[in-house]
Amino acid sequence: MRKTLLALASAVLLAACGTTEAPVTEQAGPSGSPSAATRITVTDSRGKQVTLDRPATRVVSLEWGETEMLASLGVMPVGAADVKGYATWVTAAKLDASVKDVGNRQEPSVDSISALQPDLVVMEASRDSALVGQLEKFVPVLVTKGSDARDNLTRMRGDLNMIATAVGRTDQAAKVLADFDAALADGKQKIAAAGAAGKPFAMADGWKQGSTISVRMFGKGSLVSEVATRLGLTNAWTGEVDPDWGLGTTDVEGLTALKDPETRFFYNASDGLDVFADGLASNAIWKKLPFVEKQQVTKLPDGIWTFGGPLSCRQYAEALVKAYAG
Repeated sequence: MRKTLLALASAVLLAACGTTEAPVTEQAGPSGSPSAATRITVTDSRGKQVTLDRPATRVVSLEWGETEMLASLGVMPVGAADVKGYATWVTAAKLDASVKDVGNRQEPSVDSISALQPDLVVMEASRDSALVGQLEKFVPVLVTKGSDARDNLTRMRGDLNMIATAVGRTDQAAKVLADFDAALADGKQKIAAAGAAGKPFAMADGWKQGSTISVRMFGKGSLVSEVATRLGLTNAWTGEVDPDWGLGTTDVEGLTALKDPETRFFYNASDGLDVFADGLASNAIWKKLPFVEKQQVTKLPDGIWTFGGPLSCRQYAEALVKAYAG
């Protein structure tokens, strides 16, 4: 019997989008103190103005997407949440060995963060809001939106530019985004030349609990779905998804909704737990799915983070282009 569950991947969608403001240009203060002209004011996803005396250099990041963004801007964080997990799931921007682990992403250590004496902490709106107040007692906190299924690529750009303003790397952000746009345009041309424009795709990851295998689908509005759409492809999954992340869960029976024989199925299993190749290998329903019968199932290369920044999104786009255009 088919089961379809709604995956609530985030807690609250904050109404205010992250925006940036130009550095304040008031008259310099007393000799020896930071001048108003060097101060930076950024309005984050809470609608709160975060003011820094100067561009942040000692930054702690509490989410992998933002950690990737910092590294892509040439700012190596002094601390990050779950450094080991980052190395497994994110390869687009590797971290130096000097980056200290400050605990897991769900519950980072306030003491570990404080010990690093950061001048800025970056975290997502979907994380524990009580943590913000604890951190703001000793360090400015910049809260990114993290995801918005209404327009996730625009959201990603906003988060990157907001972080770039806070660390004084807006020129680098412009280059990263320009390179990303060029890669998408090039990929779209290659897919069209291969006769694959408009072809259906589905993207998922999965996990096993006991004998039950659950499948998380990346529906319309998810970040990777928007990347694929920009390449000229069509998301074949039309099941219910949450409004923040564009994610929904189903089971192998639910995958029978993907009836178009031209659908290509992509999935992510960077941690080595491959429920599609292993857990479903002998499943009769799985083996009869059109994309399985036609051998149109593609495991993404390890380390492509599906909730990342422009560099991870570019890796994902390149994987799609290779699958469709060779």
